[in-house]
Amino acid sequence: MKITKLIWPALVSVACAGAQAASLLNPELESFAVLGSSAVTNTGATTLAGNLGVSNNPSITGITGFFGTLSNDGPGLATGTVHQGDAYATLANSELTLAKSSLAQMGTGTSLGADLTGLILTPGTYTVAAGTTNLTGTLTLDGGGNANAYWIFQLPSTLITSSSSFIHVINSGAGAGVYWDVGSSATLGANSTFEGNILASASVTMGSGVTIGCGRALAQTGAVTMISDTVNAGGCLGSGVAGSNGLSGGLTVAQAGAMPDLLAFSPVSTVPELESYALLLAGLGMIGALNIRRKPKPDFFRGGSMLSTESASTSTFTETSYRL
Repeated sequence: MKITKLIWPALVSVACAGAQAASLLNPELESFAVLGSSAVTNTGATTLAGNLGVSNNPSITGITGFFGTLSNDGPGLATGTVHQGDAYATLANSELTLAKSSLAQMGTGTSLGADLTGLILTPGTYTVAAGTTNLTGTLTLDGGGNANAYWIFQLPSTLITSSSSFIHVINSGAGAGVYWDVGSSATLGANSTFEGNILASASVTMGSGVTIGCGRALAQTGAVTMISDTVNAGGCLGSGVAGSNGLSGGLTVAQAGAMPDLLAFSPVSTVPELESYALLLAGLGMIGALNIRRKPKPDFFRGGSMLSTESASTSTFTETSYRL
């Protein structure tokens, strides 16, 4: 056997592995729940599921209000690693620039008004007009049964949500992605519930009690400001997009900064809830109990007569006289 016959398959395998598409958010950027550029500030018991970082401020003032930082002043907590002006945070910031470049190449898509309240949007690319607010009530993103659904929102100027506004992602799954490409700054109103990745050119400001149920707050040149908020860039367990890694799916790129490709349609799998399993087990238990009760009873005496067991050959019962 020629050596080339052994080498060529290995070379082809390596080439194919290198050509595999990557997530729109490269690994370093994807690891962050919150990434600021000039600073990250917090007041109150903010919780982050993912890394926390600032890319361009290695001083003690770079991140304040979190434990595990140079200031270590709390009470905020991040489950991941803190990167304060180090090479990892700087690389993630450059990946943010490339990710925004990729999103821009998706074009303007469908034009929408300033207020998205009451809309039910299927997967696609949308351009949202600037306004005093972009959401006063509920916005529903309906994946239509595609676990790999994606939504891109191009906001040439600002992203503003009102207090107690709500975004709901339905009929999608672990491969979904939601991206808010903001031309300047994003502001989320107090007690609002937001979904998706905010990629802001300038800053991200959250009011008190904001929840980013599945996504990230990423500021390219400015600061991220929080007040007793929650940001989940992890598996998003308990939601309809559990396992989506912070809604970072839907799109892939051949290389960072390139035009994104869409993930192929993948039907949402239906998994019975725990309550359904409990009902099923209860039903099986009842059936088992009924079967036990229906088993033939042994011989017994009834008023001077004895009822015999069923005959194996004739399957009939005979009654035999018996005197006490």
